Amino acid sequence: MAGNSFGTLFRITTWGESHGPGVGVVIDGCPAGLRLSVADIQGELNRRRPGQSAITSPRQEKDRVEILSGIFEGKTTGTPLSLMVRNTDQESSDYDALLTHYRPSHADFTYDAKYGFRDHRGSGRASARETIARVAAGAIAKKLLGKVEILAYVKQIHHLIGKIDPAKVSLKSIEATPVRCPDPVAAQKMIRHIQEIQAHGDSVGGIIECVMRNVPAGLGSPVFDKLEARLAHAMLSLPATKGFEIGSGFGSVLMTGSTHNDPLIKKGGKIITLTNHAGGTVGGISNGMNIIFRVAFKPTATIFKKQKTILKTGKPTSLQMSGRHDPCVVPRAVPIVEAMAALVLADEHLIQKAVRV
Repeated sequence: MAGNSFGTLFRITTWGESHGPGVGVVIDGCPAGLRLSVADIQGELNRRRPGQSAITSPRQEKDRVEILSGIFEGKTTGTPLSLMVRNTDQESSDYDALLTHYRPSHADFTYDAKYGFRDHRGSGRASARETIARVAAGAIAKKLLGKVEILAYVKQIHHLIGKIDPAKVSLKSIEATPVRCPDPVAAQKMIRHIQEIQAHGDSVGGIIECVMRNVPAGLGSPVFDKLEARLAHAMLSLPATKGFEIGSGFGSVLMTGSTHNDPLIKKGGKIITLTNHAGGTVGGISNGMNIIFRVAFKPTATIFKKQKTILKTGKPTSLQMSGRHDPCVVPRAVPIVEAMAALVLADEHLIQKAVRV
């Protein structure tokens, strides 16, 4: 099964399934001498795990990480880091009917079409539980990046949009509510709306915005490996994602060149722009301004309303799901977006060291 690795110099390979013994990641290319402990990783995993609130899946997993290799006396050795999180609260019987049924908007049919065989328990590799491995690796990438600050937050749930200034948002304001929207008024409306949708057996999606501060100018490459292209690749590789935009994004089509261009000035010995419609990249390379992008997540595919579908034989049937699922995946996806952004920047940081003397 190809497609399980990401990155060039800071490279990760994830493994495991939702209803197998566990999930994990091998990280190759992390420089030696980086101080690292389980606590550095566990804090990020705690933000991602299920069972955090009434608007997330009630599956009870502590998601305790184990470092199996690559650490000696509290520092990375430069050899591959191997991390594992064991699954402890699977209920595979919830998925018995799925051996013969194809769920709407799940990867059941497409996995069969590609491999001729699939693990129907909790979607196997298609499960969002695979993202544990990404968050664990992302925590190490964040540590490697030092002063670079990466903050993702919920900007929109369904039709509800928060009023948020990316330049002022803080981790404290993001984590103040279970929906992870730093606009407290909008956050309460979002929570109520998710609960109402959940009560009807349905689901909703939303938009996560991410700001990356203190990113040095010069990261990224022209042509195929533009920084924004690599970020888009990273974000659209996440489960349930349906869109990516950076800076002014799709809104730029309503602007003219004279209003969209970012004027350059020199201030305090540093070149900056007066506006940031570009979102922190120009020509595929970071320009030193805040990198700001947004990721759209679809409504959770698993809902508790009866739906039309087919059996593997092609015979029409209906299906009503049971089990433990998020009515909205967006709040739990916040640390996952941060992790993938950190993995891209850590890789670009190491690549840049090889570009010039």
